[in-house]
This record gives sequence, C-alpha cells and structure tokens, in this order.
Amino acid sequence: MTRAGVLQLGLGVFLLGAVAYGLFRLLGLEGFSAGIASEALLVAIVLLWTVSYLFRVVTGQMTFMEQRKRYRKAYEKITEEELQNRYDSLSEEDKLKLIKEIEMEKK
Repeated sequence: MTRAGVLQLGLGVFLLGAVAYGLFRLLGLEGFSAGIASEALLVAIVLLWTVSYLFRVVTGQMTFMEQRKRYRKAYEKITEEELQNRYDSLSEEDKLKLIKEIEMEKK
C-alpha cells in the first residue's frame, strides 16, 4: 500500500467515526454515549479486519503470494512452450543426441 493509500485509509476511518457519531446522535444517544458507541463500532471494524488479515496469512492468500503464484505459472508456461518449440525444431539426430546427453548427466 502506498503512502497516499494509507493516508486515504486513515482519513476514511476518521470520517467513518465522525459519521457514526453523527448517526448515533440522530438516533437519540447523547454526547458521551454516542462517542462510546462510535468508538466501539470502529474497534469492532479494526478487530474484524485484523482477523481477516490473520486468516489470509494462515491460509496463504496474501496478495503478494497470489501474484507470485500467477507469475510463476505464466513463466513456467512460456518457458515450457519455448523449450518445446526449440525441441520440435531439432532434427531427429539432434533430438537423439540431446536425449543421450541428458541421460549421461543424470548418471
């Protein structure tokens, strides 16, 4: 997340608290009660976000990990296709020679 994103998120949480305070005041709660209710709402939201974050960490569904999996899959597909095209373009003699070289390296 960029700095701008963090600032926007912080501003959004601040505004959410102000809106919640105003709504609780409209619902009939007085000053301190409305403040406590809006704080409780914000704490509940932060706790839910933390639990969801920990769940994503434990299950391996983090954004970076997902991007890395997609990149790796695409890279392997391109590499396999390129190697297959190179192998297909070889003559039969070169294919047999390559197979023998690979078998020798395995031993």
